[in-house]
Amino acid sequence: MAAQNNAPLPDGLEIAGYRIVKKIASGGFSIVYLASDEDGNAVAIKEYLPSSLALRQQGELMPAISAENLPIYRIGLKCFFEEGRALARISHPNVVSVVNFFRANETVYMVMAYESGRSLQEHILRRRDKGEKPLVSERFIRRMFNQVMNGLREVHTNKLLHLDLKPANIYLRLDGTPILLDFGAARQTLKTDIPKLYPMYTPGFAAPELYQKNGNLGPWTDIYSIGASIFACMVGAPPQPADQRKNADKMEGHYRKLEGLYSPELIEVVHWCLKMDPLERPQSVFALQKALLTQAQPQKELSTMEKAKQKLSSLLSLGKKKNLEKDHTTIQESTLH
Repeated sequence: MAAQNNAPLPDGLEIAGYRIVKKIASGGFSIVYLASDEDGNAVAIKEYLPSSLALRQQGELMPAISAENLPIYRIGLKCFFEEGRALARISHPNVVSVVNFFRANETVYMVMAYESGRSLQEHILRRRDKGEKPLVSERFIRRMFNQVMNGLREVHTNKLLHLDLKPANIYLRLDGTPILLDFGAARQTLKTDIPKLYPMYTPGFAAPELYQKNGNLGPWTDIYSIGASIFACMVGAPPQPADQRKNADKMEGHYRKLEGLYSPELIEVVHWCLKMDPLERPQSVFALQKALLTQAQPQKELSTMEKAKQKLSSLLSLGKKKNLEKDHTTIQESTLH
């Protein structure tokens, strides 16, 4: 079945104690709605509905799934459910909070806490439209991605991988703190187990091992995507896709264009994350965080008194050096005579 656009659930629909307010996002794998619970609190509800396997027409609640696609659809359903259950065990300020999940309409729904804000992608695009230089400040990048990695470390500690990390899946609260959204683990399980489904990765942000059928996935896979997301903050566009880099890697030229806009230390962090060989990247989020927190120390502006002391110290050192040279010459002369 070719990919198609599925009709969202109708606004105002009551389902499992929640009321759908409106659709707020959709992709090839799911639809996300703004909804309210029985107490009137806002929540986000994510509905499993892969468009390559199921079709829901306008006005219908249950999707149509062919007998041929049903086994694959059910595998994805199970993966989605397991992902929701795993995320529900994680309580971290930088990871989306899953508060409930339920089955209805022949599919599964994940209920998440809703917070006002915007995605990092929206933030980048707004600054790009304004012609900001640099596009996003180095201070913002270092602070925000350090928090993103705090959340990612918690995810990896729970034996999960994100596998779809990109600016669109990093949500910025109104106070600027980030939340990791929309994990791609279930999609990746489908992709590797079932060749029928087209790849779910995002070109530019996906590590080269995600293009391989049995690629060696691990923390280093998410770390590539972190580097790609930092690069997108600097440039306003994703890096060259990994499959293209295998044939003609043009990234070195892009790194050179960032010189003068960002510190050599930050550019080197991005370069490290985006290594094509997984073994050449940071092997843990902790190692990457350590590198990100290492930055060039700006030269402190000295006061008049400090400058005078520094000059005096230099003169004294120079005087001592001359006296030592004089003594050394005297010793040499006396030795010769």
